[in-house]
Amino acid sequence: MALLLGLFAVLVTPREEEPQINVTMANVLIPFPGASSADVQKMVAGPAEQVLSQIQGIEHSYSVSRPGVAVLTVQFKVGVPRTEALVRLYDVLNANQDWLPPGLGVMTPIVKPKGIDDVPVLAATLWTKDAVSALDLERVAHSVESELKRVPGTREVVTIGGPGRAVHVWLEPNRLREHGESVQALHGAIAAANQAMPSGSVANPAAAAGEPGMLSVQTGEFLQNAKDVGDIVVGVSQGRPIYLREVARVEMGTQLPQHYVWFTPGAADSAHPEQQGQSHPAVTITVTKKPGENAVDVAAGVRQRLDALRNTVIPEDVEVSITRDHGQTAADKANKLIQKLIFATGSVIILVGLALGRREAIIVAAAVILTLTATLFASWA
Repeated sequence: MALLLGLFAVLVTPREEEPQINVTMANVLIPFPGASSADVQKMVAGPAEQVLSQIQGIEHSYSVSRPGVAVLTVQFKVGVPRTEALVRLYDVLNANQDWLPPGLGVMTPIVKPKGIDDVPVLAATLWTKDAVSALDLERVAHSVESELKRVPGTREVVTIGGPGRAVHVWLEPNRLREHGESVQALHGAIAAANQAMPSGSVANPAAAAGEPGMLSVQTGEFLQNAKDVGDIVVGVSQGRPIYLREVARVEMGTQLPQHYVWFTPGAADSAHPEQQGQSHPAVTITVTKKPGENAVDVAAGVRQRLDALRNTVIPEDVEVSITRDHGQTAADKANKLIQKLIFATGSVIILVGLALGRREAIIVAAAVILTLTATLFASWA
């Protein structure tokens, strides 16, 4: 029975690259719009570090002051449960909301916890041989994201490297002067147009039995494309409306890139020997797993899903290269550990058999093997 339980534990015990230990850390972002780095350090970061130092179980904390925001990193001691650590952090932040003068302009702190399960178990890089722009690859990646989130055991799927789309408004100074408009007025008009809100309700005279007798009314809508932005009315001149497109050039484009991803096939990439040494714009999709899930199963499921998406969601000319697979490395290391245990056990049995005899070797073999299998089952349980 101990032998069977041990074999069962070997098959069902999750395998993963990162150990499941509690090393909880969190980034606390405190926005302070309009403040310089020196003001952020003196008025926000310094006092915030003193407040966070009150938390029990902290290993260390430090801060980085940037224009308009303070970033404080808090790391708890190894072994402090994640949930308990975050509760302590939120309790201290909520109990010290009056640590700065009211009306200063400091916004509510934002807590972003990090842990061992935030390390991606698999990363897939999308690239093309004809150097398609990262913006086009980003569109494909966002379509792939929703498909990969359906794989059992996945937690967070993120694309790195895409610049993102944006509507650019290039102001024409001469036209602004002609119509007597200011930049501040244009900014306010765009902000006011990009919102929707409920405006009340009206009676529904045609309501049938079981249908609501009142209909909710919503006014306004969110801007979706360059045409919507260009049709914003920013003022009135000589009794006619002035549209944004009349005083500015409005066009779709990309945001300022925050990350760059390049893919260069190396000597080990036998699938693309003609591309070795050449760099291509790319985007990388990273996948993290839920706590306690088997990294091998999650990574294998993501790989199978990527293969199923080829030539459908993923165009034929887009290459998919697996640039990280902790499922495969975890399986290799677990198998290597089992091989070492078998080799060590066999060596002990052979040495005992040569020194003491066959009967003693059988007894030692049974004792060692059953001890290992029972230990594996107890660890899993």
